[in-house]
Amino acid sequence: MGYYLNPDNKGFWKAVRSKIYVDKTGLIACTNELINTEQQYICVSRPRRFGKSMALKMLAAYYSRGCDSTKLFQGRKIENADTFYEHLNQYDVIFLNMQQFLIEAESEPLTKYLEREVLREFRCEYGACLSEQELGLAAALRRIYVETGRQFILLIDEWDCVMRERQESEAMQKQYLDFLRNLIKDQPYIALAYVTGILPVKKYGEHSALNMFTEYSMTEQDILEEYTGFTEPEVAKMLADAGFAGQLAKVKQWYDGYRFGNVEIYCPWDVLLHIRELGADPE
Repeated sequence: MGYYLNPDNKGFWKAVRSKIYVDKTGLIACTNELINTEQQYICVSRPRRFGKSMALKMLAAYYSRGCDSTKLFQGRKIENADTFYEHLNQYDVIFLNMQQFLIEAESEPLTKYLEREVLREFRCEYGACLSEQELGLAAALRRIYVETGRQFILLIDEWDCVMRERQESEAMQKQYLDFLRNLIKDQPYIALAYVTGILPVKKYGEHSALNMFTEYSMTEQDILEEYTGFTEPEVAKMLADAGFAGQLAKVKQWYDGYRFGNVEIYCPWDVLLHIRELGADPE
C-alpha cells in the first residue's frame, strides 16, 4: 500500500460512511468495459463540486492491489455487474493529484518533482526492476511491465491545473503535456487512464499531446451522463431519507439542475448543502 502507488480504500470508505451517500458504483461497470480497448483513455471535464475527485477515490478503492475492497463494495450496484470480481483489486493503481505537485514543486520543474516522489514508492515495491536511479517514470513503468507483465491503471485529478494556473508559461505547458503524452499514449503498461479537470482536452497552442482521450464534458457525457451528478430520482430519495419527502418540487424551483439527453442532473454539492439547510430550518 502506498500514497501514489496502490493507495488504500480510505477515501471511498469515508464516503460510504457519510450520513448522505449516493451509490455511483455503476460507473465502475462502464470503466471495466473500456479496460484494454481503444477507448481506455477517459477525460472527465466538468465544473467543481460535481464529484470528480470522489469518483477517482471510488475507482482507486476498486482497482488497487493495495487493499481488499470486497466488503466495501458488497451491496453496491457494481456487485451485480458480470465484471465485478474480474477486476476487483487486480491492478497496480497510480493516483496523482496534479494540484498537489504544482504547489509542492515550488521553483522545481513540476514533472521532475513528481517523478522523484512517485519513483520513491516504486523502488520500494519494484526495487529489483529499477536499479538505475536516473530512470524516469515512463521508463520505469516499461521496465516493470516487461519483467512482470503487470499493467497499471492511471488516475489523475486536476490534470489541467498547469493550463489554468500557469497560463503565462507556454514552455511549462508544453513540457508538461509532452510528459503526459510520453507517460500515457500507446503505452502497453496502461490498462486504463482516467483523468479529471475543469478544462477540456483540446489543442493548446500548437500542441495536441492528449488527442488519444475521449472527453466526457458537461454537454457530451454519453455513457457517463447518470454519473455526472445526482439524478432526479436520487435527489428525491435523499430528501425522503432525510425526512423531507415530497419536497422535490421545491428543490426544483430553487435549483432546476441540468438536462443531458433524458437525464436531469443536479450538482451534488448544492443538493447536499440544501438538505442540510432544510434540516437546520425545516420551514
